[in-house]
Formats: sequence, structure tokens, C-alpha cells
Amino acid sequence: MAEPAARLAADRRPVWFNRSVLAFGLASLLSDAGHETATAILPLFLVSLGGSAAALGLIEGVADALATAAKLFAGWYSDGLSRRKPIGVVGYAATGIGMAGFALTWTPAQVLAVRALSWIGRGTRGPVRDAMLAEAVTPQMIGRAFGFHRAMDTAGAVVGPLIALALVGGLGYREVFVVTLVPGILSVLAFASAPEVARRRTRPRFRASLAGLPPRFRRFLFAVGLFGLGDFARSLLILRAEQLLPAHGPLPRGQEAIALYVFHNLVHALSAYGIGALASRVGARRVLVAGYLTFALMAVGFLVAPAHPPFAVLLGLFVLAGLATSAEEVLEGTVAAELLPEALRGTGFGALAAVNGVGDLAASALVGWLWAAVSPAAGFGWAAAMGLVGALTLARVR
Repeated sequence: MAEPAARLAADRRPVWFNRSVLAFGLASLLSDAGHETATAILPLFLVSLGGSAAALGLIEGVADALATAAKLFAGWYSDGLSRRKPIGVVGYAATGIGMAGFALTWTPAQVLAVRALSWIGRGTRGPVRDAMLAEAVTPQMIGRAFGFHRAMDTAGAVVGPLIALALVGGLGYREVFVVTLVPGILSVLAFASAPEVARRRTRPRFRASLAGLPPRFRRFLFAVGLFGLGDFARSLLILRAEQLLPAHGPLPRGQEAIALYVFHNLVHALSAYGIGALASRVGARRVLVAGYLTFALMAVGFLVAPAHPPFAVLLGLFVLAGLATSAEEVLEGTVAAELLPEALRGTGFGALAAVNGVGDLAASALVGWLWAAVSPAAGFGWAAAMGLVGALTLARVR
């Protein structure tokens, strides 16, 4: 009798892997492949147009900040729709077209404009997709579903820089940007294939939706916001690695820096599901605190790194960056899903994305400015301090 009973118990275990989870994962893999292909060469392309670290930080920050309004509005608006999917389809399409649009830019200001437009599309799709993902599985399986999604997303983030690394030697920057249109279009088709059941919904007023967010979720947002003030765009690591690498290595410094970024994304991809599964066992908040502390440690490492350090040192710092990114992207959504009622998940994910967007603007712009006006160490020092403050604040959220 023991064997049939065990089989029956196994059959009753919640299933988290379904068509929706797979479709969202494929869409993110393809979209990130195109996005990261462009991101890997964007710092180098910007420098070729006369831009600087401060310009890169400003572009990344302003684009994220402009996407904030789209994230917040799209999340709230989707809570009142019977189907959320059309908003996500438009968002994925805008992102894919925007990445290819860099091929038509000739000044840093034009790069900023294209980045902002594509990031509005990226912001529009984010909270909608996260709400649909949370609704596609049972509550106890949310951590695994988000972990799988981030793993697929970051697999694309590994493929993208590899594409850039393979093409940049034989093609110009602009031609590589055009290539990103292919995975961008495929991501739209993948997301559109996800099944969605129509829901009965009435749209509450915007202020009423925000006011209805649970107090514990608001305290969580406060901790995320503090951490976000130092959470600079990872593309700055490419620029810093290029500065630290010796002039005469096995590859040109730009390609070596891209290779390190590929490794960062590989660590992110390989650790995402494991981090989500660990969070399901010991608690998402605890693992996220550890992720914030890992980010602070990585920033301290870049703060004290000497000129031309051993390659293994840079490799280790990019490992820490990959683990921190994975914890942040998997577990912020997981904690949010645990704290939010189903009726307000779109609004809550939009609010989370908005807080992150404001933080990204402040962090990327401030770190880039400190880098250019004072020193790179000053920028990384600020990032380390805010990473520690965010971790300590999150640890107090119960």
C-alpha cells in the first residue's frame, strides 16, 4: 500500500511548469538575447559617438525613470482588464524595435531618445507579465516559477553578449543593432502564444489602488527603494572592466570586457532557479537580504581593485555581480507576490517597478557623475553603502 499512497501524494503536488510559464520564459529569453546584444556594445558605441561614463549613467538612468510611469500605469490598468496579454504584446514589440533603432542614432542625445522609447515598452510589459506569471501557478510554487523565468531571461542575457562578441569583429556596431530585430520579433510571438483566461474585473481608481496596497508591502518597497539608490546599471561594469584590464591582453580590452559581462550573465542564468528554489525553502526575504549584501561586497571589490588586477579578481567580482543580480530579479518579484492580494498584483508589481525605476535613475546618474567628477572609487563606494543600508532595512521587514 505504501507505493500507491506515495504515488498519489506525488500526483497531488502542485505543478508549476505549464504552457504559460514556458511561453513567458521563451519570450524573455528571446527578448533579452536581443536586448543584451545591444547592451553589450552600447557603452563602446556611445564612446565612439563622443559619450562618457557620465553620459552612459545618465542615459541608463533617464531611460529607467521614464519607464517608471509606464510600469506603474500599465500594472494598475491591467488590473481592470479581462485580459492583460495585449499590453504585454505591445511592450515586447516596442522593446525589440527600439534595440534595432540604435542603428539610426548619431549623437548621445539620440541614443538617449531611442533608449527611453524602448524602455517605456519594456516597462509596460514588466508588471503585466509578472502578474500573469504569478496567476499561472499556485502560491507555493511562485518562487520556482519566478526562478525558472529569470533563468530563461538570463539565458538570453548570456546568448546576447555572445552574439555581440561574435559579430562585433566582423560587423559594425550599427549592423549588430539591426540583427537584434530578429529575436525581438520572435519574443513577441512567444509571449502571444501564452494562454490566458478572461477574468471579470472592474477597474478601481488609481489612488484607491495605491492606497489599498498592504502596509507590509509598502515597508518592503521602502527597503527596495533604499537599495535601489545604489543599484547602478550593470553596463557600467563593462566600462570599468575595460579601464582596469591591461592594454595588451589576449583580446582587445573591449572584447575582454564583453566576455566578462557574458560570464556575469551566465552566473545569473545558472543561479536563478536555484535561488528561487532556496527561497521556497528558507524564505524569499532572507535570501534577498543576502543578495543585497552580495551586491555591496561586489561594489567594495571594485572600490579597492588596483589598476590591472589579475584577471581572476575581475572574474570573481563579476561572479558576485551575477549572484546579486539573480537574487534581486528573482526574489523582489517573489516577495511582492507573497505580500500582494491577487486583485492588486498588477498595481503592486507596477509600484515595485516604479520604485526600482526611480532608484535606477538616481543610482546610475549619481554613480556615473561621481565616477567622472571624483573617481570610480567614489561611485562604487556610494553603491556599496546603499547596498548595505537596503539589506539592513529589508532585514527588519517581517
